[in-house]
Amino acid sequence: MRNSAVDTDVLDVLIVGAGPVGLFLANECARRGLRWRLIEERAGQSIHSKALAIFPRTLEIFDMSGVVDPFLAAANRVTSVAVMIPERTLARIPFAPEESPYRFIAMVPQNVTEKLLAGELRRKGGSIEYDTTFTGAEQQDGAVNVTVMQQGKPVHMRASFVVGCDGAHSKVRHVLALPFSGEQYEATFMLADIETNIAFRADEMQLCPSAFGPLAFFPMSADRRRIVATIAHAEGDAPSLELVRKILLQRAPPGIEARSLYWSSYFRIHRRHVAQMRVGRIFLAGDAAHIHSPFGGQGMNTGLQDAWNLVWKLDLAVHGHGNERLLDSYSSERLPVIEGVLKTTDFLTKVMGIPNRFAQTLRNTVIPVVSRLTPFQHAFVQRLSELAVAYPGSPIVDGPGKRYFDDSMGGGNGIRSRFLLMVGGDEKSSTMASAKQILEPFHDIVEFRSSRNAGITLVRPDGYVAYSTKQRDQAQALASARSLLERQSK
Repeated sequence: MRNSAVDTDVLDVLIVGAGPVGLFLANECARRGLRWRLIEERAGQSIHSKALAIFPRTLEIFDMSGVVDPFLAAANRVTSVAVMIPERTLARIPFAPEESPYRFIAMVPQNVTEKLLAGELRRKGGSIEYDTTFTGAEQQDGAVNVTVMQQGKPVHMRASFVVGCDGAHSKVRHVLALPFSGEQYEATFMLADIETNIAFRADEMQLCPSAFGPLAFFPMSADRRRIVATIAHAEGDAPSLELVRKILLQRAPPGIEARSLYWSSYFRIHRRHVAQMRVGRIFLAGDAAHIHSPFGGQGMNTGLQDAWNLVWKLDLAVHGHGNERLLDSYSSERLPVIEGVLKTTDFLTKVMGIPNRFAQTLRNTVIPVVSRLTPFQHAFVQRLSELAVAYPGSPIVDGPGKRYFDDSMGGGNGIRSRFLLMVGGDEKSSTMASAKQILEPFHDIVEFRSSRNAGITLVRPDGYVAYSTKQRDQAQALASARSLLERQSK
């Protein structure tokens, strides 16, 4: 792996933007031995906490990519979510999904996330090119000619693929002239990291619906909280400690104190996404492709999973194992997920800030009843944790396309850019021999493993099931798996 190619070299992947999504994508390019460069127009990494929550499925992805350990060491772990109004607690929902080894929400400030990912990148021999601004791109002769401004001078690069991870005001998206469809929320949002007393549990996230607008607490430690709230009008350049205390007095349960202010900011939120995430050899990921309400903490996680979905497809395409159908599947798989995230976060934001008194009373009556139901709790945790993300209807999936994760897939070497054909059942050895024979044309991209589960399962390089069956006719099942691989290969 190297990312020190001179301008005349043809890169495999040029990544624009060194936020969490771009940094993670660069780490994955490095892990796969691709030729890449990562450019960033800022002079350095973010010093602000910004995004905070990292959910179980993202932790599984970090495990598969080999970067999870420093995040586990840095995280404050949240194992329940409470819905609270000043008078009482409406609901307390345990957050401990049994199907994942990561049965908690990891609270890690974004500046720490960027620092950890940048550190992992340096350990792989990579670097970040700061003060480098993407200015234009032209697709020509099976590659992308890119112009950037680096230290005040134009520099030309050429890459097989370009990925724009450059945020909500993405220059890559503007060059592609892709509409960013949606709407802006009327309210102004405020974010503040505060020192508090220990009135609230450090392992619990609190959502506080209010007629004044929604309020959420994200615990960063025992005595430090992130609060997010909507306000009618901004007061000053950034929220003051006095304003934070006013918001808490209006909306929070009694007992919580704001003792000091670490950092605060106002921001406006849009509910937008692009209609396509690929134009030829140029792709969008993260906030460059979708933005939404911060309630639910889904933004960074969704962007990181964009990168995870895309990178193995680029790798296979670079090495001659992936066709246009495979590359198109990035948009067709991720857009339904993104639309679901936008709907969920929009619903949560509106429900928490209902101004109508009758609707408030109804909400406060229904939540305690519904939240006690096991199916509701399961659905809530599955949606929030992103363990429910699946790719049914994908052109490269036969079946529901659900996640697949076990201990053998972690550590950075358990799964890379090869499909895993998992073979189980009583006649495992004979089936394995048949599998290797039938799938011989794909020996470069398929690894064969024994499984405790009956039947045959084809797992994609991103840990989602492409095909699975328990039928007795193993020859037919293997033929179906081969057909699926042929569908997306050159």
